[in-house]
Amino acid sequence: MNDHTDENSTDPTTQRKHAAMIDRLSNLHQARLSTKTNSKDPTFESTQSFLTLFTNSKQSIESSLTQIQQTPNPDPNSDLEKISNSISDLEKLVAENSYFLPPYEVRSSLKTISDLKQTLDSVTSKVKPRKKFSFKNKPAKKPESESKPESESKPEPESQSNYKITDSPGFRGKENAILTKEFTGLEIREFVLSDLTNCEVKLKGCFRTLFINRVQNCKIYVGPVSGSILIEEVEGCLFVLASHQIRIHDAKGCDFYLQCRSRPIIERSFGVRFGPYRLYYDGIETDLKESNLYDDTGNWANVDDFQWLRAVQSPNWSILPENERIDTIKI
Repeated sequence: MNDHTDENSTDPTTQRKHAAMIDRLSNLHQARLSTKTNSKDPTFESTQSFLTLFTNSKQSIESSLTQIQQTPNPDPNSDLEKISNSISDLEKLVAENSYFLPPYEVRSSLKTISDLKQTLDSVTSKVKPRKKFSFKNKPAKKPESESKPESESKPEPESQSNYKITDSPGFRGKENAILTKEFTGLEIREFVLSDLTNCEVKLKGCFRTLFINRVQNCKIYVGPVSGSILIEEVEGCLFVLASHQIRIHDAKGCDFYLQCRSRPIIERSFGVRFGPYRLYYDGIETDLKESNLYDDTGNWANVDDFQWLRAVQSPNWSILPENERIDTIKI
């Protein structure tokens, strides 16, 4: 398993594409410089200018949250919706400017946004205790056997998820836990990680499909998955994964260390970084070979952002700098 690809082996066609991309980047840079005086442009290319607007927006949201608690009106729906939209606008601001911001500022901004969401949920539960306001538009689906009364009361639209969390084996609804599982053979086709917070997950051995849904501040280490890994609504996590296909939806501020046969796909995600697979356990080489995942294709660095259709590099993801990558994890 190699940690990098040989840049000198690039074929002439790829070199020409790379040269064309450099030209486009240069032209884009010149165009930005010529329009830099346009005050309506939300893209600054100045960290200080970004921080000024971000801080002002943050303070405005915090002021609105305080005001709604001090003078609640009989029907706060409109006020809550405005605050929710303001937080969404703040997320968009970070996404649009993340391509030039230092990594620390991106992560700090994402943490601020996460805190604002939590405060909004807390305020909502106080002013609307009988019907919890949901920041996201997607329902928090759970297996029928584990559904909770409060989740049933949320009048939310149908999920846009590309997969459904069934009653497959898995870890669900855990906090501050170390969760381990060892697979032998392919007796388990699907495994689920759902609604986890501040957990460390270690999955050894091979299985067919992994679903990861609504996970926050977790470290997840996974042996070879012979089919697909589908990830949705994750934030502040570290993933070490090997699979033939990996799709990532609604990820924020996460690091992914991957070994994959096809190009990883991201959608509605930003502040995500990618590096090569860094996992070891006794027998992992055999598992990788049996799953046809032993050879590093370098696809971990070839990410497709399905919501970024421009010719230039998507600002929503980046390659992890070598000096910031984790060492190989032994589980």
